Amino acid sequence: MKGAAASKTKPLAGCRILITRAARQSGALGTLLAKLGAQVIAIPTIEIRPPRSYAPLDTALLNHRNYDWLVLTSVNGVEALFERLKHLRIRPAALRHMRVAAIGPATSAEIRRRGLKVSVTPKEYIAEAVVQALRGQTKGKRVLLVRAKVARDVLPVELRKAGAKVDVVEAYQTNVPAGAKAKLNRLFALDATRPHVVTFTSSSTVTNFLSLLGKEHYPELRSVCLASIGPVTSATLEKAGFKPSVEAKEYTMQGLVEAIAEYVH
Repeated sequence: MKGAAASKTKPLAGCRILITRAARQSGALGTLLAKLGAQVIAIPTIEIRPPRSYAPLDTALLNHRNYDWLVLTSVNGVEALFERLKHLRIRPAALRHMRVAAIGPATSAEIRRRGLKVSVTPKEYIAEAVVQALRGQTKGKRVLLVRAKVARDVLPVELRKAGAKVDVVEAYQTNVPAGAKAKLNRLFALDATRPHVVTFTSSSTVTNFLSLLGKEHYPELRSVCLASIGPVTSATLEKAGFKPSVEAKEYTMQGLVEAIAEYVH
């Protein structure tokens, strides 16, 4: 997998690595991989688009005084939230009466960068960990959960079981990018272009990737290193019949890169 130029400082030299996450988010992962010598190939299997209607999100934000907690599960949700605040001419400071919970350090950092304090960021960056971190803090409270159109229902279901009143609002949706199918299948058609590693940073990237890649390429895919950012993404791969070769210990881009480098080395 590695060429002669590989070294301790460039452990991924000679390694072709495919990034499947959304185009506007792939840069950071690509940069980290390239620094370690990887040949980075970016073919997004998802793209972030506005929801069909912002009305539910706008209504919730206009009635922000009704909520005790704000829960954000992705950087995409944070960006959409603050764009709508700007559109509605609501200052971010107006939300400071709410306690904020975030999944993952990137989401937390983006919230803080925009001027809000984050009260809860669980050690594991999955919905179940948020539920655990909020245990005992949301009974009888109003919770605003801002997320993608299609998402796991663990958070709202478990928070409601714990006595919270949860409003789930759609901030964005994910689609399959035009042209992705043809690009992926061309890539896998030849030994000279086929990636050594395919990275998956969410269940959506897994589902879309497998629906786009022709089943005639599945045998080759089984010989490729499948790198997952965490247990939820890994479970999606396993449900589809593919065992991940790598799972990040820390569910971040840095954690994923470190896990790939360790595996390859």
